[in-house]
Amino acid sequence: MKNLKNSWNRLLQSLKKNLKRVKEEHLIREYAKNNVLFLVFVISCVINSTLLRFFCINSTENYLAIAPILADLAIITIVGGLGFLLKPKNRFAYYLGFSIFFTLICVINSIYYTYYTSFASVSMLSLTQYVGDVGDAVVEQVISFKDFLYIIIGPVLLIVINSRLKKKNHYKKVEVKSERKKKTLKTIAVGVVFAIIFLFTLTPTDMSRLVKQWNREYIVMKYGIYVYQANDVIASIQPKINSLFGYDQAKKNFNDYFADKETHEDNELTGRFEGKNVIVIHGESLQTNLMDLSFNGEEVTPNLNRLASEGMFFSNFYSPVSVGTSSDAELMFNTSLLPTKSGTAFVSYSDRTYNAVPGLLKEQGYYTFSMHGNNADFWNRRNMHKSLGYDRFYSKADYDVTEENTVGLGINDYAFFDQSVDKLTKIAEKHDKWYGMMMMLSNHTPFSEVDKYGDFPVDIKETVTNEDGTTEEVSYPYMEGTKLGNYFKSAHYADGAIGELVDRLDEEGLLDNTVLIIYGDHDAKLPRADYNRLYNYDKETDSVLDEDDPNYKEYDSYQYELGRKVPLIIWSKDMDEDLIGEYTNVMSMYDVEPTLGNMFGFENEYALGHDIFDIKEDNIVVFPNGNWLTNDVYYNSQKGEYLALTDKAISQEEIDKNNQYASDLLDVSNEIIVFDLLKEDQTDENRVIENQEKGT
Repeated sequence: MKNLKNSWNRLLQSLKKNLKRVKEEHLIREYAKNNVLFLVFVISCVINSTLLRFFCINSTENYLAIAPILADLAIITIVGGLGFLLKPKNRFAYYLGFSIFFTLICVINSIYYTYYTSFASVSMLSLTQYVGDVGDAVVEQVISFKDFLYIIIGPVLLIVINSRLKKKNHYKKVEVKSERKKKTLKTIAVGVVFAIIFLFTLTPTDMSRLVKQWNREYIVMKYGIYVYQANDVIASIQPKINSLFGYDQAKKNFNDYFADKETHEDNELTGRFEGKNVIVIHGESLQTNLMDLSFNGEEVTPNLNRLASEGMFFSNFYSPVSVGTSSDAELMFNTSLLPTKSGTAFVSYSDRTYNAVPGLLKEQGYYTFSMHGNNADFWNRRNMHKSLGYDRFYSKADYDVTEENTVGLGINDYAFFDQSVDKLTKIAEKHDKWYGMMMMLSNHTPFSEVDKYGDFPVDIKETVTNEDGTTEEVSYPYMEGTKLGNYFKSAHYADGAIGELVDRLDEEGLLDNTVLIIYGDHDAKLPRADYNRLYNYDKETDSVLDEDDPNYKEYDSYQYELGRKVPLIIWSKDMDEDLIGEYTNVMSMYDVEPTLGNMFGFENEYALGHDIFDIKEDNIVVFPNGNWLTNDVYYNSQKGEYLALTDKAISQEEIDKNNQYASDLLDVSNEIIVFDLLKEDQTDENRVIENQEKGT
């Protein structure tokens, strides 16, 4: 005990002595003076990474987080320390190069998060070929001043500092090799200390999520952007390695998962649409909240509203897309699988075997086709649609596209539908049963071609009586000139095209013995702040109400997430009365295939979703980031908190159970695609049959 006390006293005395020396000899000031570039490099890179987190993740926990700063400091300090191995005159190029590198990480992720509400992955580099097609959307709606702020704080500041150092002849100082090596080792040691302190802040859950990688926002909030990006490189390479070496474990997980899955039971919808033709409308960026809006007595989506009232309307339907957006929606709708953790299934895994709706219906004698007025190679649809089982893909090359009938990315929905009906008429003459998907295009971000959308004011018009008894119409701007207002105009335009399509199909007799299915592929991806004016407009001041105003309506992050649901409508001319109505149980895009399978008489035994009429109120919607939703609760895995949607008490046991369910679902879905397990399973079956035939 006495020795321990003496050791402690000696340590304190040594520390006091060193601190006194630092103070008396002005060592900190001297160090800063002699290592300006290094310090500016470290501080600017850490400031940039911290600003990125603050701009993207709006939570108190994130604002107060120290761990990601320690992680960033560790990486930047170690990288910066290696610069001391160079001669002073060569260090500027080193620090500038790495400053540009780290700045690009921040800029790319800032822009990426604005559009996808997620952080970038190197596995998405293959998608840069599509940037040209959506370039206007990126420029008009995504890039902002904050995306250039990182450049000013990092590379620009270094260039300015370097210019001043040159004027002061700073680089004439000579450092011997041993001195440079010593300084490097000391600096790296400091970086290692930061790393060790950071590691002590982590929990087993933090480590698990780093490995899984599917909750990117959580990883950035806990580890910082630089650790996330390094881990992402490993995670992006891992599927290629795993597909060679990890098959056995993936197959075991696959077998275990489906061994425990309950078998489907027949219900009141079983076989109700068997043998009918099918037209699926893939509605670009259509959200359910559009159906609740009117301006000056005119509905934003009168045709969707009419079809919903005459058919089956699923009002709590979600499309949990990831970075693959529209292609992810197609994947889930057709295969009952979720988006992959790395890359996109359409681009990275188009050569896999899928038990998809078109292929399963083709086995029943259907002719299957898809129609889209965009380039066939966009999202690699040319190849992926073959894997899904479509007999024919009609793309941009099959349509008469002119400057006059173009809106946004390509042919407008009116011309697209009109020409598609001509093609469908010929298909119906040759085939008794057919299944086709028509993919809309006009209602695509940035929703800026308002002059082509037709007359649909999103202002407020009122008739007022003057003091002299005369009346006049006054107008308040409301949503005019806003991005959200332009989205409403675009959606109204797209809804009009759907109305004309239904009328034309009816005229051609193509709605007889046909079921029409309409779904929104994903939300419009407009920022939550844009909705503030919609719900809190003060017409007297043409501004937004103050938050302390009694009429102010809070639209928080939970309401925003829940408001991103999309419509699903199933409609036919001769629909039975008992089917017409609103269905309110929560449902996901990956629940569609088993639900349709029950109605049309086909089955995918490896579907991850459920027939909604089988599972009903017990359904769970899982999102790619690990969040999940039931009728009673929405759980945010990043924050580790939930929003109760009913009065039902939510237990920790239920949360833990659903968290595990979400994790298992995401894992098995990813492994099915990465390891091509459906093909392997079919190969196993074929092998058994072959052995039986051989008598072995």
